[in-house]
Amino acid sequence: MSQKKYSAIIRQLSDRIVTAQAPIRILDSIKWDDSIQQAFFAHGGRCQPEVDAAYYDRNPLKYDINALSKTFREIEADVVAKLGQSEAAGNIMCRMCREYRRVLDMLAARGTPAFAEIARELYGSSIDVFHRGGPTVADLGTLLDRSLRNIDERVFLEKSPKDIPTPAAVTLLQQWLDQVFTDPAARVRVMESDGIVADAAAGSDYIKLRANTCFSERDLRALEAHEGWVHVGTTLNGSLQPTCTFLSKGTPSDTITQEGLAVFIEVVSFNSHPARLRRIADRIRAIHLAEQGATFLDIFTLLCDEGRSAEEAYAATMRIFRGSTPEGGPFTKDLAYSKGFVLVYNFFRLAVRRGRLDRIPLLFCGKLAIEDMGTLAQLAEAGVVKSPKYLPPPLVDLNALTAWMAYSNFLNQIDLIQIDADFAPLLD
Repeated sequence: MSQKKYSAIIRQLSDRIVTAQAPIRILDSIKWDDSIQQAFFAHGGRCQPEVDAAYYDRNPLKYDINALSKTFREIEADVVAKLGQSEAAGNIMCRMCREYRRVLDMLAARGTPAFAEIARELYGSSIDVFHRGGPTVADLGTLLDRSLRNIDERVFLEKSPKDIPTPAAVTLLQQWLDQVFTDPAARVRVMESDGIVADAAAGSDYIKLRANTCFSERDLRALEAHEGWVHVGTTLNGSLQPTCTFLSKGTPSDTITQEGLAVFIEVVSFNSHPARLRRIADRIRAIHLAEQGATFLDIFTLLCDEGRSAEEAYAATMRIFRGSTPEGGPFTKDLAYSKGFVLVYNFFRLAVRRGRLDRIPLLFCGKLAIEDMGTLAQLAEAGVVKSPKYLPPPLVDLNALTAWMAYSNFLNQIDLIQIDADFAPLLD
């Protein structure tokens, strides 16, 4: 088969996946509307939110799940028929088709115990280990929590006032992103929205900021790195792929890597801060508790008792139970931030150790799962996957990051418990 015909087959199959997944909007399909929050607080925050299977039935999906699942089965069968069982691009496309079918199974199970079970299959569990015999995601959350509690007791960190209203934040973030995404044909738009739960959300070529919200400059710098450089950047890079257009769309496996990349870039660009890590640690702990049987009200009350405002506690807890019910187990997607960060960090360390710096930019060629990096490298070497056009500014020049990771490979061998004992007199 000629290279031209081979690429044409991949492109045709890839485009079918992109088209088939278009109506799937996971977060929109599982969100709780404002009436749930209003009723919850009307009862004084003492009763479980009124969410059950009937609630989701009143908010039906806008497509036929069975028909769409059949479409993905047909695409997977055609991938195998046209490319074979072991072809590189075909392996990724088959994996994507299987994941999308499980996503549809999960959405069909909204409001039932099966929802949380499938979510755990797709996004992982708080008790997943990072390597054989190693620590769990919950252990990472505990360590973050302990460190942040120590930091919270100090007064040395400069506070950043939340004094930038949404309209001004839109203008400021737009100016910053225009300096990175300089192609007028691929301009990243920043806009105000009253239809999102989080402070910000990224789309294919835009970032929405929540209306009637005040941001700090530090908040906006973190969003620039997280939502702009990574989430929108990888989407644009994927859409620019001439053959593997599937790289413009992400499955749950890709989400874990994407969120890990976003947190990693926040950290290495010095745009993260303890308050953001606190939210990540809270989410890990909340998911772990929910997996052990804690209900919405249990976690909401815990966060309030620890000093969160009622609105903050509700928003944080709602994220954990959306798609499910207040007593039905968690939606574990929010583990992706920390789980993905550790995977990405270790990938960078090993790339430096093995002298494979060429693999680092490939992480940004589109939406991908880190487990597919070996396959994507083969496709890149064959000219089927193109290098990313847009890279986060800290990675345009890899010198500083390479130096840090070279030291990191040694520092991770040091016994921190012994170091703590040696240095304790200096810090007490």
